Amino acid sequence: MGFDEEWAQLRAAAAARAASPPAEAPKPAGAPAPAGVRTDPRDVAHEAAGARAAEFRGRVVLVPLDERGGLWTAELGGLDWICAFSDEDALARFAEARGEAEREWPYRRVAGARLLDEVVPALDFPCGAALDAAGPDGAVFPPVRGIVPDAVALDGEVAV
Repeated sequence: MGFDEEWAQLRAAAAARAASPPAEAPKPAGAPAPAGVRTDPRDVAHEAAGARAAEFRGRVVLVPLDERGGLWTAELGGLDWICAFSDEDALARFAEARGEAEREWPYRRVAGARLLDEVVPALDFPCGAALDAAGPDGAVFPPVRGIVPDAVALDGEVAV
């Protein structure tokens, strides 16, 4: 199974888990939400994505190197992604999923913020970052406003 298929299966499983209702007691109809608690699923998802991006920015990740010594990327969904891993175990799972566990995977330690704020803008093609691609807690950080600098974001200019 290739990277694209593996990633698609993992993301589909995560989406199914996220779509499942939480195991908590139902609230009576018309009961107000506690103060300060967001109830719109879009707001909740936006906050969770922002928190995950902030967590990524604040950590050092491992990025495998390609045969030329550059940061290793993979194409998924018509976009290139810099593959980053939270630790050597996550990188090993990725290598195993690719059927390449026997080969050496040289890598570089890079701050997540540096990947999004410096590396992605320096590229001459649109690119995002994928964290722990072969793991159940993987995440993608696409090149959109709020994740990468606005000048290289694919979702247009900042409204003035």
